[in-house]
Amino acid sequence: MKRTIIVAALTFLSSSIFAGVISVEMMDLGTGQSTGTVTIVSSEYGTVFTPDLKGLPAGVHGFHLHATGSCESSTKGGKTVLGGSAGGHYDPEETGKHGFPWTNGNHLGDLPALYVNANGVADQPVLAPRVKQEDVKGRALMIHAGGDNHSDHPAKLGGGGARIVCGVIQ
Repeated sequence: MKRTIIVAALTFLSSSIFAGVISVEMMDLGTGQSTGTVTIVSSEYGTVFTPDLKGLPAGVHGFHLHATGSCESSTKGGKTVLGGSAGGHYDPEETGKHGFPWTNGNHLGDLPALYVNANGVADQPVLAPRVKQEDVKGRALMIHAGGDNHSDHPAKLGGGGARIVCGVIQ
């Protein structure tokens, strides 16, 4: 009887610990090859996105939650948009504004910028203080070609540019 209770308790505790970890495989939209994973966990300060990515262009990149859980291409104005079926940045309050991850009145999908080192590796976690883990499920996680100034000026959506890497959050 004691053994059954101990086994049941350990099973419950281990499933509780690992139930809150989401791992997202990230794919290069140009080649279709995996670039690694991003692990998503809740913390008392918000949601932490921890990349384990390789083969990316060095520098700072826009990093966002997109509204739809798809990384398929779409066509806009007769041109193919890689990752276009992911839709726009996740914006459940329909603010229509790009901004900082820690401010209100802008897209909830605005995450801190992702840093890629000179060797093409991204492994520095970012914290999204307004995002809850339940917000991410069924969304696309997107990395853009350029940086992100967390503003709509001088360019829309922080000036991040083309979508280069995407993963669907299950």
